[in-house]
Amino acid sequence: QVQLVESGGGSVQAGGSLTLSCAVSGFFYDSQNMGWFRQAPGKEREGVGDIDTDGSVRYADSVKGRFTIAKDKANNTLILQMNNLKPEDTAKYYCAADPILWRLQRGVASSWGQGTQVTVSS
Repeated sequence: QVQLVESGGGSVQAGGSLTLSCAVSGFFYDSQNMGWFRQAPGKEREGVGDIDTDGSVRYADSVKGRFTIAKDKANNTLILQMNNLKPEDTAKYYCAADPILWRLQRGVASSWGQGTQVTVSS
């Protein structure tokens, strides 16, 4: 079974940094488009960014310049490096994967992790 497991969430003050990891198992990692999403209480889930099978990365405007998505292929792990965190970044962050890029980008990926909470205080 495909499995995605997020880790690295926690609490941080505004301006701080966190690194989230998504450990991937159950499928060929390099054949998957992968991305990060987040959802705050009472709000819709939104895309944070994604990386396709060629390694091209796209980011939401709200995080561009502050967040970085990368693959650690040796460890089958997707990384989300978050810098200069803001209170509005507070959300539960989810890793997702899908072999079809448009499905991932539309938030209907076939595989999702359980999420990890990020809380940014002012």
